[in-house]
Amino acid sequence: MPMNSSPSCRLSLKVTPGARQDEIVGETDDVIRIKLHAPPADGRANAALLELLARRLGVAKRDVRLITGAAARRKIVGIHGLAIDEARRRLLGPS
Repeated sequence: MPMNSSPSCRLSLKVTPGARQDEIVGETDDVIRIKLHAPPADGRANAALLELLARRLGVAKRDVRLITGAAARRKIVGIHGLAIDEARRRLLGPS
């Protein structure tokens, strides 16, 4: 039986919660900057982040997971089903 060879990648993010609206701001030094409307309390910002990423990337929410940084602004997320170049293009290109 062949192994599943679906692409996957990890993205480095800097997240600012409590913003006026959800937006992907851009990229600096290979870190994608994201602003979220959700407050940083009770995991709401992390949930909003994963939902925003899934929507913008066009993947299921179960395919986006927080790897590190649950309580920090700097986070690493894993995305199943997309190669790094395609994930970056979908996030940083026109929405």
